[in-house]
Amino acid sequence: MTVLLYNIFMLKIVVVPHHILSSSTKPVAKIDDSVKKLVAEMKETLEAQSDPQGVGLAANQIGLNLSLFIIKKNPKAKIAVFINPKILKKVEKKLRRKKRLPVKLEGCLSIPRIWGPVKRAGKISLEYQDLNGKTKKEWFFGFMATIIQHEIDHLEGVVFTQRSLEQKAPLYKEVGGKLKPFEV
Repeated sequence: MTVLLYNIFMLKIVVVPHHILSSSTKPVAKIDDSVKKLVAEMKETLEAQSDPQGVGLAANQIGLNLSLFIIKKNPKAKIAVFINPKILKKVEKKLRRKKRLPVKLEGCLSIPRIWGPVKRAGKISLEYQDLNGKTKKEWFFGFMATIIQHEIDHLEGVVFTQRSLEQKAPLYKEVGGKLKPFEV
C-alpha cells in the first residue's frame, strides 16, 4: 500500500496594508536547506491559488523579509526561482501605431479582487541566483518580463496599485465576476 502525504498547511499570503509589503527585502545570504524548504513551500502555495490563479509569489508576500520570488507564467509551466534578483537593463515596449492592443490588467494575491493597468518594460536583463546558488544573467521578454518586474517591485516594497496610481491609470474592483471602477 502506498501512502501519499501532503502538506495541509499552506503558507499564508499577507494582504495590504501589511507593513512587510511596503518594506524593501534583504538579500538571501546563503542558499541552504532552509531556503530550499521555503521555496518548496512557496511552490505549493502558488500552485494552490485558484481564485484568482497566481503567476508569482515573493517571499515578503508570505511575511518573510527575503529577496526571492518564484513565478509560473501559465498553469503548465515549470516554476522558476529567482534569488537576489537585480534588473540590469530595461527596454521599453515599441508602440504599434496600426493596431490598438487591449489594455492588460495586473492583479496581485496580496490585493485580492483589485486590478489595474501598469506600463512595464517589454524586455529586461536580469541578474539573479538560482536555487543552486549559481549566478545567472538572462533576458526576459513580454509576459515573463512583466511578471518579474511585478515581483521585483514587491521586493522593493512597492505594490502594483502604487504603479497604476503613479501612471494615473484607473483601478478596478472585481464584484460578482465583473470589473467596476474603484477609487482609492
